[in-house]
Amino acid sequence: MDDLNAMSLPDLFVLLTKDGSLERLLQAARAEDLADVGDVTTRSMTGMDRPAEGVVSAREAGVVAGLAVAPALVKAFETALLFEPAAHDGDECRARQVLGRLRGPLAEVLVVERTLLNILGRLSGIATLTRRFVEAAAPAKAAICETRKTTPGMRHLEKYAVRCGGGTVHRLGLYDAVLYKDNHLAHIPPERLDRVLEESIRAARAGGALRFVEVEVDTLQQLERVLTIEHGLLDMVLLDNMSIEELHKAVVMRDTEAPDVLLEASGGVTLENVRSIAEAGVDRISIGALTHAARSLDIALEVM
Repeated sequence: MDDLNAMSLPDLFVLLTKDGSLERLLQAARAEDLADVGDVTTRSMTGMDRPAEGVVSAREAGVVAGLAVAPALVKAFETALLFEPAAHDGDECRARQVLGRLRGPLAEVLVVERTLLNILGRLSGIATLTRRFVEAAAPAKAAICETRKTTPGMRHLEKYAVRCGGGTVHRLGLYDAVLYKDNHLAHIPPERLDRVLEESIRAARAGGALRFVEVEVDTLQQLERVLTIEHGLLDMVLLDNMSIEELHKAVVMRDTEAPDVLLEASGGVTLENVRSIAEAGVDRISIGALTHAARSLDIALEVM
């Protein structure tokens, strides 16, 4: 199975969009803006077929993400527009920096304008917030990961944006990795947790290739049980809402009992505490806010 975090951004974009999800998203965007009527404002005016250039620029500093979507967007809207990027996804941009140019009939520039800016702003906002978390966690080496708290229909693009910001892609969905969470385990008596998980993990691995197998724990007592699982079955343990002191203890337990198992911290992570969490020695930090709480970057289009 492809390593999503070892791929270049262009290769990752191709992989994440080859399932047709991008085309479906853009067709839905086109339908909600144009329905079966079209742009009635532009159609009412004369001279809208003249050649024009739409200059896309950042109104504030940030990290760029989503430029790779533009060629598919102009195609989905059935235009003859050409998009010329002036930056790359993953680049840091300054305020008023030009990110790209749309060239073609004015009417067509206007018809794709808002959808293009919506996508660029949303994805660049995610990339920018991710970069802030990555920098805030430094110099500790913990990977900053996203979660499944994504916008329906935009998951693959939002995960791509996290990579643009220097973050790490977690699982794509429920289909490519195993994560036993608290609600999966609530019915299991504590003394049987490790045995039940061993049986479940063997069954999961027998079903086909997986990116990883992970178990969530809420307490150090649960972690102690989980670390006794047979070597090689478990890849990661998710430490949910643990204090910094508990995270330090969890790392010591892992290093002693199962040094090959990765530890991931999650819950209540902020820009103010992410460095302390990383310095506790965990390998990964997952942050739902990267996607569900990112503010869109202010990006504009001016017609020349």
